[in-house]
Amino acid sequence: QGPKTIIYPEVCAWYGALSFAEATGDQELRAKLIARFDPLMTPVESARVPARRHVDDEIFGVVPMEIYRQTKSARYLDFGRAFADRQWDSPTSDGLSAETRFWIDDMYMLTILQVEAYRATGDRKYIDRAALEMTTYLDKLQQPNGLFYHAPDVPFFWGRGDGWVAAGMAEMLRSLPQDNPNRARILAGYQKMMKALLQYQAKDGTWRQLIDHEEAWPESSATGMFTFAMISGVKNGWLDEPTYGPAARRAWIALVGYVDQNDNVTSVCEGTNKKNDLDYYLMRRRKTGDFHGQAPVLWAASALLR
Repeated sequence: QGPKTIIYPEVCAWYGALSFAEATGDQELRAKLIARFDPLMTPVESARVPARRHVDDEIFGVVPMEIYRQTKSARYLDFGRAFADRQWDSPTSDGLSAETRFWIDDMYMLTILQVEAYRATGDRKYIDRAALEMTTYLDKLQQPNGLFYHAPDVPFFWGRGDGWVAAGMAEMLRSLPQDNPNRARILAGYQKMMKALLQYQAKDGTWRQLIDHEEAWPESSATGMFTFAMISGVKNGWLDEPTYGPAARRAWIALVGYVDQNDNVTSVCEGTNKKNDLDYYLMRRRKTGDFHGQAPVLWAASALLR
């Protein structure tokens, strides 16, 4: 029995599984993933489709648009694009989504839906608005060391929070046209972050629950997101291969060590709200099989195979 409404962790894992199916040519896996989605487009399970105008819910549209991108079945495009259009139907005077809240998670959550809409349609309005959003977040939230506080009032470099940022920039750069006026700014922000991550990577290849605290525990979802971002950078030429290739390889080898005999990812930080308290972050529970951890392993595997 699944939760009533499907929200972002499951969407991210679903997108990762679809990406992996494409990268491996696994038609059977893709068919299963689509069959699991189809009831959501009928009255049978339509109540599980999120309705809030909120980044955690709108991201649902990524899955049908990825199905469309791979199958060219128009009904998935129409269903998914409605979420992308709704997200920007009443933009601010600066051209940002009304869902803008300047949480670092949004640098993935608020941009990936628009990136997918661009990939599915080729309409540059989607990628252009996402790039403007990303640039605005970079200018406001990136710290001098290249990393990102969990929130302006919570000065901790929480692993998964920064992981969303890294993954969001990597996804953006994969698709952003070379002539987009914000591309140089996003690439610079990404490279600055990757340089910082290189400094804080542990000897075993992981990153920690709090990135810059050696007493913090190694955390798999952040490690997975950074692995995805770094592999993508090396393979696309955004990062220097002699410098970052070995780091990406160590990260991948460490990451697969967190996949147990049941294909569940271990040592995933539980869901975490912001709090200006060091012990709050250090004492977060570790979960197994949580979608927050399953998703980035699939992203990283797909990036390796592209």
